[in-house]
Amino acid sequence: MTCPYDKSFGKGDKVNHPPHYLMHPSGVECITVTEHFNFCLGNAIKYIWRANEKGNRLEDLKKARWYIDREIQRLEKMQ
Repeated sequence: MTCPYDKSFGKGDKVNHPPHYLMHPSGVECITVTEHFNFCLGNAIKYIWRANEKGNRLEDLKKARWYIDREIQRLEKMQ
């Protein structure tokens, strides 16, 4: 069976490899980076990563900010 993280697996597959996640000039898929962060930071990165790819850049950047603000609130509670 082919590994789902292999670039050749599911080309054009909107479930396993959404096109807007594969459009970064580096050729790196978003999940390869975001899986190294917690949920909020990973989501912020995801929204920044795809901000130019889904049609509403401002909305995606606001969503990224929302997740960053939530992470800041979480860290402030721990102090």
